[in-house]
Amino acid sequence: MNSRQRRGVILLLLSVLCAFGVFAGVLSVISDVNSKVGPETTAYRLKEDVPPYQALDAGQFEKISMPKRWLSATAVTDLDEVAGKIAVTSLRKGSLLQSDMIVKRPELKPGQQEIAIMIDAATGVAGKITPGSTVNIYATFDGQEQGDPAVSKLIVANANVIDVGRLTALEPSDEDKDRLSEAVPITFALNTLDAQRVAYAESFASHVRLALVAPGSDTTLRPGERTYSLARDK
Repeated sequence: MNSRQRRGVILLLLSVLCAFGVFAGVLSVISDVNSKVGPETTAYRLKEDVPPYQALDAGQFEKISMPKRWLSATAVTDLDEVAGKIAVTSLRKGSLLQSDMIVKRPELKPGQQEIAIMIDAATGVAGKITPGSTVNIYATFDGQEQGDPAVSKLIVANANVIDVGRLTALEPSDEDKDRLSEAVPITFALNTLDAQRVAYAESFASHVRLALVAPGSDTTLRPGERTYSLARDK
């Protein structure tokens, strides 16, 4: 084989290698395009803003289709996942629903019942009480007779919060017309006796307050600690 033939063979081999390179590049481009336009999967987008700790329902979301490669591993692709769930933070309109945006709503245990009361935002732990929180419920009662001291009572210790509603403006009372107040409906899981205590306090106490209990705290009460009056500090 002379030099001209050898050059011809080398050029032929280079041409074949270039052809394979071009072919591989075309296949890569086709694969990339296919991955961008398909396969598609289902996702869900918020149709409205959802405040934190609100129960979710299917009507708050719209079904969309999008390339699977664009979805994160936490994207919700089955709307049944929102059943019995609440938002853990503010959800914005147009956002894709992610599994880490929602948690299961706390459930009642055997022997418990739900009871909801309005808690003044100024006397509660505004913004810090969430479903699953543990709180102590305090109520302040005026003296029964003129001159009797007011007393504060721990109505329920270690109450379990299972739902927190939306902030609501309250109508001022006749005695305090200049004061505008807001309240939040908070739902507790309580046994029958504690539910009666809370209902009584809401009806007859001058104020009802919540105290957030830190996880792992020892809130065991000794005799006489449930009731407090200013005279005890003298």
